[in-house]
This record gives sequence, structure tokens and C-alpha cells, in this order.
Amino acid sequence: MLSDIEIAQRARLLPIVDIAQRLGIPPEALDPYGRYKAKISLDYIAGLASRPDGKLILVSAMSPTPAGEGKTTTTVGLGDSLNRIGKKAIICLREPSLGPVFGMKGGAAGGGHSQVVPMEDINLHFTGDFSAIATAHNLLSALIDNHIHHGNELGIEPDSITWRRVMDMNDRALRNITSAAGAAGKSAARRDGFDIVVASEVMAIICLATNLQDLKQRLGNIVIGYTRDGKPVRARDLKADGAMTVLLRDALRPNLVQTLENNPAFVHGGPFANIAHGCNSVLATRTALKLADYVVTEAGFGADLGAEKFVDIKCRKAGLVPAAVVVVATLRALKFHGGCELKDVGREDLGALEIGMANLERHVGNVRHHYGLPCVVAVNHFSHDTDAESRLVERRLSSLGVPVVSARHWAQGSAGAVELARTVVDLAENSDNQFRFVYDAGLPLWDKLQAVATKIYGAAAVAADPEVLARIQRLQDEGYGGFPICIAKTQYSFSTDPKLRGAPSGHVVTVREVRLAAGAEFIVMICGDIMTMPGLPKAPSAARIDIDDQGRVVGLS
Repeated sequence: MLSDIEIAQRARLLPIVDIAQRLGIPPEALDPYGRYKAKISLDYIAGLASRPDGKLILVSAMSPTPAGEGKTTTTVGLGDSLNRIGKKAIICLREPSLGPVFGMKGGAAGGGHSQVVPMEDINLHFTGDFSAIATAHNLLSALIDNHIHHGNELGIEPDSITWRRVMDMNDRALRNITSAAGAAGKSAARRDGFDIVVASEVMAIICLATNLQDLKQRLGNIVIGYTRDGKPVRARDLKADGAMTVLLRDALRPNLVQTLENNPAFVHGGPFANIAHGCNSVLATRTALKLADYVVTEAGFGADLGAEKFVDIKCRKAGLVPAAVVVVATLRALKFHGGCELKDVGREDLGALEIGMANLERHVGNVRHHYGLPCVVAVNHFSHDTDAESRLVERRLSSLGVPVVSARHWAQGSAGAVELARTVVDLAENSDNQFRFVYDAGLPLWDKLQAVATKIYGAAAVAADPEVLARIQRLQDEGYGGFPICIAKTQYSFSTDPKLRGAPSGHVVTVREVRLAAGAEFIVMICGDIMTMPGLPKAPSAARIDIDDQGRVVGLS
């Protein structure tokens, strides 16, 4: 059996100008990065504003497991299948982070015969967006320390500085550091740390900004800390917003690539859904909606994380309304949530499957009842799935009135997801869409947190120590109460304990830290033990990645 990278390397790619031409994008609106990838002109995008929008399809999933679900693969397969049945479709994905690529998860360009290509480029440095984001973020860090070193005219209180540094790699040793320890002059050592680039507020801003002017405004609004008399210090106070915008000018432009079947794909932006808002850029999504009948996009991890933030942050801010949702599941993952050990998920186990269905059913319930959206369950097929197991899933979901489709796009490409594509079209065109947010924008921040925790996570309560409560109240009093919240928590459970599988209820969600993202215009609530700088596993993917004698990348997945 060929590996993902071997399949990708055998693909026959079309020049990116040909892919663009099929969308009606003229060559002068493209800035090619080689033959097979390109950025799209912001002026061209602005000129699309008067066109009608296509239909937006969101791909989400059950709670992820080590057994794998295949959400990105399904997104690609569905996009290809929609094109196969005669619909003009574009997929919109996030860019992979080098941390997971060389860490535990591997790449994020799809898998099998449902991938975006060139796979190696997309999974590695691509068009340099992440490097630009890291550089702009760290420029602000440098300007903060430089300002203090040269007299601190703004009166910044060093202990109040919340702006950490970033890098696009998992390195737990950098989570907490002391900066300026050996600096001369008026600089003083202070506690600092690194986050991974995908958790940077600059990443969130790139994914929410609508044009260069909006980008600069949002960057200037970043609050890095407070003065000695308690006033917020913003990036524009340090005259950082202009230079940061210059560094991000090209990164703001969406990237155009193609699938293995030569269908168009936008791959742009890359926030994680467990520690950030987990959606590709608004610019890419909006552009695709002007160019296609159907736009298929994904939101990270399960429908409790990525989909909730897609709804309450991205859709709220960008005025988007999904036409339907696909919830991806596998029988393997369902059995794992039912208590089956990972080594046994390939065997038939109706008992574990029956129990594990609770996880999928809660995700489906959240999509239908709390987001108000029609949905279909796509069961990503594996060769060891049995008929008895498939019938059990169909029976449980049919009792809820939810269609379920077995999809074989990993092995068969678009031909394996035609039924899924037709079901999605039917839902998008004929279903009663009652789209709604989980909470009102006018609710206090604490009430918004409680709404998500109790409605979406099944929690009984939310807790925080007095210092965190005081921080939330201060943000409320300072005028940030109208912002949506972005909850950072484990992706493996509805709770904040990654070991609680299935659909736990009655647990307590504990908020450990609160961060203001004034430029992105949301409040990050960090819950449980989740880290904004992940670590590498005992056997990282980096150990398998190499280059052969012909200069080809091997071991990338």
C-alpha cells in the first residue's frame, strides 16, 4: 500500500494558472510561488464583493482519538465529490503547523486519495506565512523590551506584560523562561515564555482581518500590558503596527493550490482549535464563496471546539451562515470512546460501539440544537469495519432523524464520497436552517463561558480562583465584555480531563488563565492543563522524516 506522500508524489499536477483560470481568476491576479501554488491579489478579491455567495459547508467531527477520524481527508474528498457530481466547489483548509508535522499528529493536507498538493510544500514552509507571522509577533516582543531598555517613556509595568514570544515548533523547554537576564542598562529580567505560532494573536488577526487596513487596525489594538497606573499599552503606542503590517502584507493574501483530482483549494491561516479559534482565514472563505457554488471548509477537532468557535467567533464576526454541517466519525474512534483499547479498535465490538455512540450523538445534538444547523454523519470507512457495526450506527442515528453515509474517499477519491456529496447538496438546499449562536454577544464574559460549558460540554459548573475571576471582571469593566470567548481546553474530551472518553456530564470546567486578544477581538479562557506551547512525544514524527538520494522527502504523513 502506498503511503500518503507516495500517492502525492505520483500525482499529475496542473499549473496553478490553469487551476485559477477555471475559477475565472486572471493571471495578473496571481503571484505564483513556483508552478503549483500562488497567492491571490487583494485588489482582485476586493473586486468580487458584488457577486452572490455560494453555499458554505462546515466539516466537523466527533472528539478526536489516537485511532484517527480523517476530518481534513473528508473535507478534501467531499470537495472533489461535489465537483464530480457537477457542482463548482472549492475547499478551504488551514495551513499545517511544523510542530505537529514533526511531533505527534503529522501533516494536515488530507490522506490517501483525498489530499491537497504539493503535499510536501503545504506541510513544510509553504509560502512562508507562518514565518511572517512569527517574525511580526516577535518584532513586537523586541520593541517592548527595547522601549523599556531606552527609558520606558510609556511607563510600562514589566510584570504586567502579557505578550509572549512564539515559534512554530513544539518545545516544552521554552514554555516559561526568564528574558533580559543578562541585559545591560535599564532592562530588567522578567518572567516570559513562548507559545507556538498557531496560538499567536497575530495568527488569529490574519485569519479574521478583511483587508490591509483592517489588519493594521487590529494589530495596533493589541494590548501588550499595562502602565504603572493601570492603563493599557497597545502595539500602536509602541509604533509597531506599521512595521508588523509590512511583514504580514503577503501573508494576508490567500494561497491557492489543488487537490489530487486537480480541483481548486485555498489553504490559508492555521490556528489550532484546542488553543485558538481553529478556522482558516475569513478572506479565503469569503473569496471562495464568491467563486464557487459550494465551499467546503473545516474547523479544528470536534464540534465542541472548532465548530463552536467557527459559529461564535468566525461566523459572528464575518457574517457567515453555514448551509449544512458534516460530522466525521469512524467506527474505530467510536469503539475507543466506548472503552475499547487502541490495539483492539480494529476488531468488532458492538458493546463498546454502543457505549461510544454517546460521544457522536452529543456532537450531533450540539450541531442541530445549539447551532441550529442541518447535519449528516460521514463514517470514514476502514477495511475492518463490519456490517453489524455499520447497522448499529445507522440505527442509532436514524432514531434521531440524522442521515449517515459511509464514505470511502481515502481509498477511492471522489468516487468514494458521491453519496455524501449528494446528501450534503440535499441538506444545503432543502433543509430548515435555524442557524444561531450559543450565546448572546451582550452577555457578561462569565455567562458566555457558562453557556458554552453547560450547553456544549455538558458541564455542571465553571470554576476559577479569585485572581482569574478578578481578571475576567477587569476585562468586563474595561469594555471587552462584548467580545466572544475562545476556550482553550483538551480536544480529547468534552471535559477538561483528556482521559474522560465518551460524553461525560456533570463535570466542572476550571479556568486557569485568561488572556485578552484585543486585536483579534476575543477573550481566551485557558482551561484545565492545556498548554499553548505543546511538547514532543517520546517518538516524534521527526525521527521518521528524511530525504532520499534523489532529493525526495520521505516519511512525511
